[in-house]
Amino acid sequence: MNKFADRIKVIPNGSVTSPAGFRACGVTAGFKRSGAPDMALLVSDHPAHFAAAFTSCTFAAAPVLIDRERARTESRLRAVIINSGNANACTGEPGLRNAETTCSMVAEKLGVPPRQVMASSTGRIGTQMPMETVARGIELAVPALNADGGLAAAEAIMTTDTTRKSVARALSIAGRTVTIGAMTKGSGMIDPKMRTVPHATMLCYITTDAAADNALLNDLLARGIEQSFNRITVDGDMSTNDTTLLLANGASGVTIAAGTPEAELFYAALEEIMQDLARQMVMDGEGATKFVTVLVQNAPDEAAAKLCAEAIANSLLCKTAWFGCDPNWGRIVAALGYSTVPFDPDKVDVFYDSFPVVKQGGDAGTAEKVLAEVLKKREFTVTVDLNAGTEAYWVWTCDISYEYVKINAEYHT
Repeated sequence: MNKFADRIKVIPNGSVTSPAGFRACGVTAGFKRSGAPDMALLVSDHPAHFAAAFTSCTFAAAPVLIDRERARTESRLRAVIINSGNANACTGEPGLRNAETTCSMVAEKLGVPPRQVMASSTGRIGTQMPMETVARGIELAVPALNADGGLAAAEAIMTTDTTRKSVARALSIAGRTVTIGAMTKGSGMIDPKMRTVPHATMLCYITTDAAADNALLNDLLARGIEQSFNRITVDGDMSTNDTTLLLANGASGVTIAAGTPEAELFYAALEEIMQDLARQMVMDGEGATKFVTVLVQNAPDEAAAKLCAEAIANSLLCKTAWFGCDPNWGRIVAALGYSTVPFDPDKVDVFYDSFPVVKQGGDAGTAEKVLAEVLKKREFTVTVDLNAGTEAYWVWTCDISYEYVKINAEYHT
């Protein structure tokens, strides 16, 4: 339970431009054959301290590679240009040059240093970036920037998402209002296996009008990722382009210092936002019809609980059973068995919500029709009790449906 919950207020229709001093837009550059918006620009009116996190995939995309280098060397950030429809991944030296050129073009239009601009891309892998499309998008985006453009930006970064994902929270610190806004995209190719910055998943951009130094922002982002994005899986696949950025421009006049109660309040709001977005991504998983919490408890240590939870959450047999509302618990215990975690199978209990499914390694005796009713719900929890310790770990996942196969068999941005 978030002890600061009563001090954190949800901003209706919140976005990355809810905090003061940020502008954004979403435009149609021409990446998508559908003609839908496909380029977003996010700008801080003041140089912003920042934290960054990126995919650990060896085939990291060109924008990830140049952004990583900026994250190591730069102390401030002014803008992020994001396109949907071309990943600029596996494109070699030309891809790197195109990513750098994109940042330079944005910087020139905004009158800011090129190294204070980052780029993100999402879409098809292995295709060179059409730079005439990029140039057209930038020409459209810069004059379209506005303080109400956050929702348009969230729409422009979507790929197979069925809905934009945008949130904001407000909190009071030292008698002033601090705002945190965020947007993300992601509904497939999601299964982060990261531990610390600079690693993350999908595309996510978080803004705040508080001031904080980069060291604190990196610490807060790392903590938040471990409690949100690193605990979700849709399909067991990690992207080449995953990026998370946190920008703090200080426009509120409030400074957050490490080790203070204000920092803990700020982190509570940040974690709430990140978990909100993580949940939205799983709810919007490609073809998903079920949101499933997998909780492994009373494990010998957290690492063991995590291995068990992820084995179940990524099991295609479990996920397809959930889609079919089939309470086939044999698939769950099989996943536990190959998780590599040593445990006594005769001590394991499993529950669907509050209903016992497995008791001491065998059938608990609950009628299948009762269990099937649980699996018909939009949301339910699978709880595994290893009865082997005191540690726990949870993962959010979803089912796999016919629609998932259709989307990914036909996918071509």
